[in-house]
Amino acid sequence: MKTLQGERISAAYDGHLVIEQLSIAGNAGEVLGLIGPNGVGKTTLLRVLGRLFAPREGQVLLGDQDLWEMPSKQVARTLSLTPQANPNWPLTVEQVVALGRAPHRGWLLPLSAKDKAAIEQALARTGLLPLRERLLTELSGGEQRRVLLARSLCQEPEVLLLDEPTAYLDLKYQMDILDLVRRLAHDDGLTVIVTMHDLNQAALYADRLALLAEGRLLAVGAPQDVLTPANISQAYGVPVVVTRHPVYDTPLITPLMGGDVPAQDRRTLQSNPSTWEEEQPCHDRPGA
Repeated sequence: MKTLQGERISAAYDGHLVIEQLSIAGNAGEVLGLIGPNGVGKTTLLRVLGRLFAPREGQVLLGDQDLWEMPSKQVARTLSLTPQANPNWPLTVEQVVALGRAPHRGWLLPLSAKDKAAIEQALARTGLLPLRERLLTELSGGEQRRVLLARSLCQEPEVLLLDEPTAYLDLKYQMDILDLVRRLAHDDGLTVIVTMHDLNQAALYADRLALLAEGRLLAVGAPQDVLTPANISQAYGVPVVVTRHPVYDTPLITPLMGGDVPAQDRRTLQSNPSTWEEEQPCHDRPGA
């Protein structure tokens, strides 16, 4: 399986620098979560890593090859990016998912037995078998998100980039999708990089987190090392208390109301319980 690495990446829109001198790496068999406030450059970074947006400076390596110098067909067979926006295509769910086979078979050849098996598996893994004949335009936003993920899975990539995969999903499907994402990394060995807004979900499901702030990398590492009160306050501008998840022992973030820290909460903040100094038994995280 491939690693995906960005080295000293800078990117700009209309002369406005969005990310600057940022280096990051996604490894096979792990979920790397990109977190940070709105407008910080998470989607831009993902688009650069997915060869959808050319960086102003820096290099992206897929394995040991420069991503931007590789043949497009080779990239399409290895890397898949599931975007944040839902398309408005007049196609059935099955037809959209089948588009994921295009890098392997072209656009005109009939579906092979291998293509059909990949389509069935992608529909099944995303819970879309009952919806296969429905038009994409008839589905809810959350259902459309699952269709786009299924299309990416049908592509059988080694590197999977996901931009807010749980957007518009209810809690059950958020958990289902994130469970699947972890299994794809841990069981299938994929390199998975995913942008996330929910910090508690990021702590549960990501093996490593990269926290962006003002277009730069503020912190990267294990969730308990990145999701500290100081880092979160610096990136998001709000005070929080970080405690331990009662079941999985991952960081559990609770914002303080009104942006003010009551006197009775200051001791909790100063003690920084996210340091995880005491070893306590805990359950494995979902998909571990």
